[in-house]
Amino acid sequence: MTTLQSVPALGTHPASGSLPSRAETRDQLSRATYDLLVIGGGILGISTAWHAAQSGLRVALVDAGDFAGATSSASSKLLHGGLRYLQTGAVKLVAENHFERRAVSREVAPHLANPLTFYLPVYKGGPHGAAKLGAGVFAYSALSAFGDGVGHVISPAKAQRDVPELRTDDLKAVAVYRDDQMNDARMALMTVRAAVDAGAVVLNHAAVTGLRFTRGRVTGAELKDSTDGTEFGVDARLVLNATGPWVDHLRKMEDPNAAPSIRLSKGAHLVLKRTRPWRAALATPIDKYRITFALPWEDMLLLGTTDEEYEGDPAAVSVTEADTAQILDEAAFSIKDQQLSRDLITYSFAGLRVLPGGPGDTSKAKRETVVTEGRGGMLSVAGGKWTTFRHIGRTVMNKLAALPGHPLAEDMEPMNRLPRKLPLPGIANPNAVAHRLLIDGPAPGPRMAPDTARHLATHYGSLAFDIARLANENPELAERVHPDAPEIWAQVAYARDHEWAETADDVLRRRTTLTIRGLATDDVREGVEKLLADRD
Repeated sequence: MTTLQSVPALGTHPASGSLPSRAETRDQLSRATYDLLVIGGGILGISTAWHAAQSGLRVALVDAGDFAGATSSASSKLLHGGLRYLQTGAVKLVAENHFERRAVSREVAPHLANPLTFYLPVYKGGPHGAAKLGAGVFAYSALSAFGDGVGHVISPAKAQRDVPELRTDDLKAVAVYRDDQMNDARMALMTVRAAVDAGAVVLNHAAVTGLRFTRGRVTGAELKDSTDGTEFGVDARLVLNATGPWVDHLRKMEDPNAAPSIRLSKGAHLVLKRTRPWRAALATPIDKYRITFALPWEDMLLLGTTDEEYEGDPAAVSVTEADTAQILDEAAFSIKDQQLSRDLITYSFAGLRVLPGGPGDTSKAKRETVVTEGRGGMLSVAGGKWTTFRHIGRTVMNKLAALPGHPLAEDMEPMNRLPRKLPLPGIANPNAVAHRLLIDGPAPGPRMAPDTARHLATHYGSLAFDIARLANENPELAERVHPDAPEIWAQVAYARDHEWAETADDVLRRRTTLTIRGLATDDVREGVEKLLADRD
């Protein structure tokens, strides 16, 4: 591992196109009046900012923490049609989800998403029979126009060849279907970058301390930069509250008497080292409505998720011992004990689903997006799912265009006149990028390791070449951050100069995979903090 003494000191930003400083961004935000101020840097806010900037509006986006710092980086990492929605007869919803899933994975961000085969085991005495699940996966693939093959049923022996830790006791059959997988934090960051490329001005770690009002209307926000305590404000013709679990907190800033509009459901996950390679994922029915996942992800195994109502402080959500026990117990229905040892757990995380307010079991609640307007004219958007993040952005924009008096309609291009499948930055075939990284290494010195090349290609696309150039120019940046992870120090420098990384957690948890691998050691954290501090 690179020692602290040899962590590179790059001085002023070395790469062309580096981000403006936080002071410059604050000044830019303070001086202008924006058409739209988006408060909340989760994927809903990011997608809306991206679409709004594309439409020609002057857009600002701020978040109290990091981009995708809460729920949006705590998902099950899936782009999926929603197999369980067929249970409730939501055929149109599944078809729409499939359309968005395939658009993202094939045309918008093929460099950030990858296809994943799912095995749905049918056990004796389980909640569903083989015939029912076989018909279900066939219908599921039909709603995707069979673009990912035909859902079918295979034998337990064949499934175990791809999932060696599959429990075969009382296993009758295995249904097969396909969806897609992603690194949610990387997808969110690339969408932020797309919004900025389209003209948006963004700032993370900037908390709203109050709203600005003009004649009773919300016309901006007061903010505080948590990195240095600087206070500033942003004026806007319209403010969008996209703060996820905090949406009602901001609504009460607008109207102290605002009634609750949402409820929260906690979803916890565990990340474990894999004992053997997995070539498919497991989706195991727990009861009539719930499925537990076991997903090969980032060379690890991701287990989850839970679904229970949460009424505490959103900032305090965490994985409890009860969550851990539930996830491992449910995984044990279909996974052998040796893969479920607690010694293999490297990380755990929990996120909060934002659901429409109302009674009933959260596991049966619709994952729909709700857009409301407050008494001060602030729009609030909440709910939805990762798969449809582009659709949510378009939905909010259509709502903006139809507001009474049409305050923004004259200044924005209608959604139906914008490209439907605009790609995210770095779009490229990741196999081709990895190949280029391997053969185009520096003439003197070692070539890039295959696992590093593959990692860069599938997390940055063609932008990986910018990281490779940093590594070529400074050999210390070509070294691994930790010997057991594919990441190199050039990614830390790149995160600092091009991806709004301010804290060690920004880098270790969301811009790299070091935390989820259990490799964010004190030495690694100290090295990252040193490199981040060397920005001026």
